[in-house]
Amino acid sequence: MTRGRLRGVGRAGLCVLVVGGALFPIYFMLIQSLKTPQEDVFGYALIVRQPTLDNYRELFGEERRRGAIIGRTLLRTYPFMAWLENTIVVYAGSIALTLVLSVTAGYGLGWLRPPGWRWWRRGLFATYAIPHTILFVPLYQVVIRLGLDNNLAALLLTYPMLALPFCVWLLSAYWERLPRALEDQARVDGASRSAVFVRILLPMSAPVIVAAGVFTLGTVASDFMLASVFLLDPRAQTIPAGVGTMDVSLEELSAVAAINLMAIPIALLCAGFVRSYVRGLTAAMVEGA
Repeated sequence: MTRGRLRGVGRAGLCVLVVGGALFPIYFMLIQSLKTPQEDVFGYALIVRQPTLDNYRELFGEERRRGAIIGRTLLRTYPFMAWLENTIVVYAGSIALTLVLSVTAGYGLGWLRPPGWRWWRRGLFATYAIPHTILFVPLYQVVIRLGLDNNLAALLLTYPMLALPFCVWLLSAYWERLPRALEDQARVDGASRSAVFVRILLPMSAPVIVAAGVFTLGTVASDFMLASVFLLDPRAQTIPAGVGTMDVSLEELSAVAAINLMAIPIALLCAGFVRSYVRGLTAAMVEGA
């Protein structure tokens, strides 16, 4: 076997290991959610022989209405549909609000370039040196004073703060590198500055905007602490916070099924936009950005 072929086999093997390691947690959680309690205890860890959707039905109340009992323990019911609706509202609203704010701020810093714009952008990026986990105390005080505890508006207020600095930095770095001749030629043809922004700059920036949206989705979907602190009412919680209240010792498989219903769609959505995500990051991560 030639050296070039050995290198190709080695690279292919490395890719298989990396992809397998990334997909293994998803596979394991999916297999666990399809098991019965008996097979979970006495069956194989990585194989399901008798798949069932009972764990998913329990989340939506179909099986739990029968009054399922383990020993002398009556299993609790959970408002999973309310959790799902809250999660969709919070994630969609956070992404929309973050993109609107980051597009306008990124346009101002990267294209209009007010005095000190470089320092403003560096300051935004430097905020990521501060761990987000230590911010929940001042954020909680703000939420309490505004009377937004147990309200989805608390997350809609705080989630954009977590992703906004990077998204503004990303978009401003991209618009900084675009040639100013684009606007000059359009203004000669009679277009206004707003028309240049809407008809020229935004379509050209679609991959970068997608990258900012995917980054925002990953940021808000990975949060557990803020949602569990701000939303104590069971019906006001999102899926991550709600799953944290489940009794894992008795309802491990149902909890895994609930996590799958949130994690797998998000993973598939991000996989669908991965090409635009890479293109957007590549376009923005230029020398000097």
